[in-house]
Amino acid sequence: MSTPVLTKPAPEAVIRRGPTAAARLTSLMPVIALVTLVVALAIADPGFLTERSLVAAVNTAAPLAVLAAGATLVVLCGGIDLSIAALASFSSVLLAMWLPILGGASILAVVAVAGAIGALQGVLHVTLRIPSFIVTLGGMSILAAVGLVISNAGPIPVVDDRPLAWLNLYVAGRVPMAVLVAVVVIAAIALVVRLTPLGSYVTATGYSESAARLAGVPVDRVKIGAFCASGACAGLAAVMLVSRNYSGSPTMADNLLLPAVAAIVVGGTAITGGHGSLWRTLAGALVVTLLRVGLPIVGVPSAYEQILYGAIIVVAVALTLDRSKILTVK
Repeated sequence: MSTPVLTKPAPEAVIRRGPTAAARLTSLMPVIALVTLVVALAIADPGFLTERSLVAAVNTAAPLAVLAAGATLVVLCGGIDLSIAALASFSSVLLAMWLPILGGASILAVVAVAGAIGALQGVLHVTLRIPSFIVTLGGMSILAAVGLVISNAGPIPVVDDRPLAWLNLYVAGRVPMAVLVAVVVIAAIALVVRLTPLGSYVTATGYSESAARLAGVPVDRVKIGAFCASGACAGLAAVMLVSRNYSGSPTMADNLLLPAVAAIVVGGTAITGGHGSLWRTLAGALVVTLLRVGLPIVGVPSAYEQILYGAIIVVAVALTLDRSKILTVK
């Protein structure tokens, strides 16, 4: 008796089918949400569509976009970085302390230190096999405590802000420098991901870490690199925040964690990893910022802001979650 042979469809056949309608809708979700929100705010307040209001909104979104872009890489790898806001706050304290000593070099030093801290968390995650949620939750607590200690639990004023003044300039008199920096950073990361093997490595790691390892993908190095980039982006976001507030504070960016996570999931990045886009995260950051700006316009008290973020995260995750990766819902 001959043994039946099980055949699988050729990969080419699967590729030819292309993205499903649901996948296309998910990819367009942040743009649809952004356009809908702008139209709603314009109806509520016709003065919102002025150049001044729109420039102020995108300028406000710049630090959040940088913060969320770095964390997007970790999520694409199937992890999560809960320490980004605490790391940004800690970095703002370091920057305020180092500016009088190092001058403009303190910017590079802070970004480098933040990247190293992110890489360290990545090393702990891959070597000790501890879930990224736990590693970064512990990192968040440690960084918040250290920031409070070295700053004496208070803000550190920046007496000489000349090394940071360039971030408050406007290109061609209209485009805020901070917005330009955010776009350049996101574009640089996106190009590296797209034009190098790193893109396929990140996607493979996020879809199935075990399969990626069997295929020869350097999963551990990819994850450490993603955490390093997330940390460096948190450091750069801190530089932007200090340039606006003229001080560093151990709690300066603490209120940006939920908005950053919301920006990532609203941008269509699956929290289970393997699918997403840095550019859609930028759109998600604009959506979250416009929600924050728009609440007072429509007469909603700012106290409801956290409720709104929580609802957005739940709905966005429900729409983008890859349920094939979840065997049991707990």
